[in-house]
Amino acid sequence: MSRIHEFVTPQRSGVISLPARVRERLGVGRPGVQIEFTETSDGFSVRAVVPVPAEQQWFWSDRWQEMEREADADIAAGRVRGAESAEAFRDHFTAK
Repeated sequence: MSRIHEFVTPQRSGVISLPARVRERLGVGRPGVQIEFTETSDGFSVRAVVPVPAEQQWFWSDRWQEMEREADADIAAGRVRGAESAEAFRDHFTAK
């Protein structure tokens, strides 16, 4: 993959237009994508991000993501079983 090296000229208001190759590489054509600028010791880093709605932040917590990885490992190793129906699923958790 070739490296991109482009120059852009900001408008008076500070607005810039990203070159097509940069937009494509960053993936900024997808809905909801924002561009994040982070100051570093030698300039800025730029990346495309999709902000997480506040009501979904719990899912992206370190603990929850750890549990997701554990579940994925259990599924991959075949340590899961399905229920034949919703009733069978419910009955599995109902004390008898």
